[in-house]
Amino acid sequence: MDFLLLLSSLTPRTLTQYFSSFLALLFLIHQITYWIKKGRAPGPVFVLPFIGNAIPLVRNPTKFWEEQAVIAKPLGFSANYLIGNFMVFIRNTELSHRIFSNVRPDAFMLVGHPFGKKLFGEHNLIYMFGQDHKDLRGRIAPNFTVRALSTYTSLQQIIILKHLKKWVKLSNSDVSQKLITLRLLVRDMNLETSQTVIVGPYLNEEARRKFNYDYNLFNVGTMKFPVDLPGFAFRNARLAVQRLVDTLTLCTQQSKARMAKGEEPSCLIDFWMQEHIKELAAAKAAGKPPPPHSGDHEIAGHLFDFLFAAQDASTSSLLWAVSLLDSHPEVLSKVRNEVLNFWSPESDEMITADQVREMKYTQAVAREVLRYRAPATLVPHIAVKDFPLTDSYTIPKGTIVFPSVYESSFQGFTEPDRFDPDRFSEERREDQVYKRNFLVFGAGAHQCVGQRYALNHLVLFIAMFATLIDFKRLRTDGCDEIVYNPTISPKDGCKVYLFRRCSRYPNLSFD
Repeated sequence: MDFLLLLSSLTPRTLTQYFSSFLALLFLIHQITYWIKKGRAPGPVFVLPFIGNAIPLVRNPTKFWEEQAVIAKPLGFSANYLIGNFMVFIRNTELSHRIFSNVRPDAFMLVGHPFGKKLFGEHNLIYMFGQDHKDLRGRIAPNFTVRALSTYTSLQQIIILKHLKKWVKLSNSDVSQKLITLRLLVRDMNLETSQTVIVGPYLNEEARRKFNYDYNLFNVGTMKFPVDLPGFAFRNARLAVQRLVDTLTLCTQQSKARMAKGEEPSCLIDFWMQEHIKELAAAKAAGKPPPPHSGDHEIAGHLFDFLFAAQDASTSSLLWAVSLLDSHPEVLSKVRNEVLNFWSPESDEMITADQVREMKYTQAVAREVLRYRAPATLVPHIAVKDFPLTDSYTIPKGTIVFPSVYESSFQGFTEPDRFDPDRFSEERREDQVYKRNFLVFGAGAHQCVGQRYALNHLVLFIAMFATLIDFKRLRTDGCDEIVYNPTISPKDGCKVYLFRRCSRYPNLSFD
């Protein structure tokens, strides 16, 4: 009662003063907490309560991370604050390795995205640790054997050729040459490729249409504020992931039934289910329960991991490959000459997996594209406990830590700011000399399990695009500035004119 009487006696002006004082107190507490966590780490002195520097990050991610790298240069790391989370950005390669090598339940958790668990769900490969994680990776390994990769190579080429023909038609009207933007076209090609390679015949046309719609919702949501309320892009993305995993669960069940009949594998899930059926039979014969994390829905969650990794990172790399080949005609010429030593575009034969491995220069170009423009520039982790990063700084528990794969790619290598595929030649072997700096596929226990598939896809695209198509990039000021979508791509989306090389290969039809 006394409290109510006190409230009734306060004037609006007094209430405003009290409220302002309360907000000022909250701001001060927030700042003090930030200063304690920041310690002597480089970084902004003042940050906005709760949102921190999220607004400049969303407005211009490229500028934000570039500034973070500059601030981090003296000590190799810097601090900031984003949407209720203290963060540490790591530029130095050796410090990044300390994070990658300590991904375990009592040190760091790999999150893949700052709000990844809300988007991807709890039962995905990137959130697993220890023996469970090791065992699951062992069961996934047969999906990327030489035999499996050879099957994928054929599927990849069929889809790449289909889309190259489509792009040439888009760029060639009856009246004039048309400028086309490759970003969305490459994304669509990669989505069809990853769908076909991962779940092959188990998605009909209607299922693919719904799948593409939901995947687009997911893609948009990864770049938005994590507002999990109806009508917001993040909520739409989270629900879309649930529907995508449900669809992949049905694909898993259909594949399992087909492999149980002894049919030949035609896609990744088939190779997985072929081994999975053997595991289940062995466990049953031994009177043991099925292996952990082997339910259809959990496997579908891991398939979504593969889809996500195969989609956005490859889109980034393919776009940069086109841009860099255009700006380095001597590299383009050497690629074309090498490919023609192994493959005739006029033949009905496809490039074999063995030929992909034998294209040493094209392999070097692909690796240099990945080094020069690492598609996933940052690999977010969360500190599970206080972690001594250096002798003078300890990362506080709960911190989101961003090791920068992109910054590591420009450390150690000879003239790192120059696009130079020869650095990966047998003579120079900078991929071995500076192996610790080549972090495109991560490091440690969570290193990308599908890296050979990803590299093969990039090599095949470079070989086929360079050999089958003449192209001209529209060069404008700032066209190759980096933007996040969420992986990096050229600012203009890679605008090109495409021309048929059919005059060189008259038997190859683009009709």
